Amino acid sequence: MNEYLLTVDQGTTSTRAILFNHDGQIVAKAQREINNYFPHEAWVEQDALEIYVSTMDVINELKVRTNLRAEQVAAIGITNQRETTIVWDKETGLPIYNAIVWQSKQTKDICEKFRDKEEMIKEKTGLILNPYFSASKIRFILDNVPGAQERAEKGELMAGTVDSWLLYKLTKGEVHATDYSNASRTLLFNIHDLKWDEDLCKLFNIPMCMLPEVHDSSYNYGKTTILAHNHLVPITGIAGDQQASLFGQNCFAPGDVKNTYGTGCFVLMNTGSEVIKSKYGLLSTIAWGVNGKVEYALEGSVLIGGASIQWLRDQLKMIENAAQSEEVVKSIDNEENIYVVPAFVGLGTPYWDDHVRGAMFGLTRGTTYKNIVKATLQAIAYQSKDVIEAMKKDVHCKLKTLKVDGGATANHYLMQFQADILNTKIKRPVVAETTALGAAYLAGLCVGYYKDIEEIKLIHQYKDHYKPQMSSTERKTKYDGWKRAVKAARVF
Repeated sequence: MNEYLLTVDQGTTSTRAILFNHDGQIVAKAQREINNYFPHEAWVEQDALEIYVSTMDVINELKVRTNLRAEQVAAIGITNQRETTIVWDKETGLPIYNAIVWQSKQTKDICEKFRDKEEMIKEKTGLILNPYFSASKIRFILDNVPGAQERAEKGELMAGTVDSWLLYKLTKGEVHATDYSNASRTLLFNIHDLKWDEDLCKLFNIPMCMLPEVHDSSYNYGKTTILAHNHLVPITGIAGDQQASLFGQNCFAPGDVKNTYGTGCFVLMNTGSEVIKSKYGLLSTIAWGVNGKVEYALEGSVLIGGASIQWLRDQLKMIENAAQSEEVVKSIDNEENIYVVPAFVGLGTPYWDDHVRGAMFGLTRGTTYKNIVKATLQAIAYQSKDVIEAMKKDVHCKLKTLKVDGGATANHYLMQFQADILNTKIKRPVVAETTALGAAYLAGLCVGYYKDIEEIKLIHQYKDHYKPQMSSTERKTKYDGWKRAVKAARVF
C-alpha cells in the first residue's frame, strides 16, 4: 500500500529526506549538513559528490529509523537550491568541477562581458544579468577546466542545477531532465516560449546538448531503486525550493505571497498566467507547471537571511545555536538603535549591488553583543520589507497577509518584528517544512495520491498568527534608519 510521499530537500547548508503522510504531516526526517567552500573572496562552492552522498545517507537513515519499505512510498519529490550549477561527465557521472553555489560572485567578470545584452536577456528570461544565475557558472567551468569546452561540444558533458544532478544519479544515468521552475533560473530558458533559447546559449557559448529536457513540475521523470534494489519508485515532483515553498503554502491564486526564511529570504507572489515585468528590481519567473499549464511569479531575493544568524554563531561566536538568538534579544536591558547591513555577498532585491559589503551603524560605548544579535535579526525583516515594498509598487496592491516558512520562522521575535515593520498579518503553517511539502504535493498529484489541488487545500493548516503592534511613527522611524544604513553601506 502506498502510504507515504518522500521528499529530498537539497538546500544550501543541508540535505534532508522527509517522509509525509496523506495529511501532509511529517512522519520522519533525516538531515546532513553540507560543506561550503570559499576559495576566494565572495566565491562559494560545494562538492557535488557530497551532495549526492548526503542524499543517499538521509534516505537510508529514514529507512532504518522507520523500517520503511519501498512499496509504502507512492512517489518521490525533489526540491533544491536552484541556481547552484554542476557540470559532469556523461559517461562516468563524475563532476568535472565543484558545484558553484547560487550565492557565489566568482562569475561577476563574465557577466560584465554581456552587459550590452542585458535588456535582451531580461526580456527572454525575466531575470537580470547577474552571477546569481546558472549560465555564467557553466561558462566559468567550461573556461577553467582544460578541454571542457571541446568536450561539451562533442556531447561528453552535461550541465544542470542540483535537481538535474540528483535525478541523473538516482536514475543511474538514465534521465537528464529538470522542471520549468528550475530551468527558468538559468538565464538560458525563454519563459515565454518555454524552451532553451538558442540566442542565449550562443551568447554564453554553451552547447545546447549539455542541457536537460524540461517538463512540468508534476511529471513522471523516471524511477529509482534508492529505496530497494528490487523495487522501482517513481520520481514525480521537481521544483526549485522557492517555487516548491509557494506551492506548499497553497499560494495557488494570483496575488498570494509567501516568504521563506532560509539561508537567504525569498519572497514570491503568484501572478497566474501573466508574466509581470518589474520596474523595481524584482524577477519574473516560472512558478510551476502542472497538468500542462504553466503559472508565473514575481520574486525578490534577500541573499543573506538565516545565514546572518550562522555568522553570529560561527564567526562572531555570539550565540551557540540559532534558537539562542531569541533568548538573547529577550534579555536585553538597554535600547540601542543599531543597524546591521549583512551584505556579505552583496545585496539582492531591489538593489542588486554586487560591490557593497556588510556594515554596522549606530555603535556606542554601551553597545553589547546582545544589541548586535537583535539588529541582525531585524536586518532580516528589513531586507524582506525592501522586497515586499518593491512588489507592492509593481502590482499596485496592498499586502493583506504574508505566509511564512523556513527555519528562522521559529523565532517569534523575528516574526513579530516582521509583522510590525510590514504592518501586515503573518501566518505560519502547522508544517514549517513547506518547501519539502510542496515537492511532495507535486509528486502526489502526478500519481493520483492527491486527486487535485482542492484536496490539498483541505488538508493544509496554519497555527501561528502574528498581528502588527508597532505604531506607524515608530515603524517609519525604524525603516527610515534602515534605508540610511543601506545607503551608507553602498557608498562605502
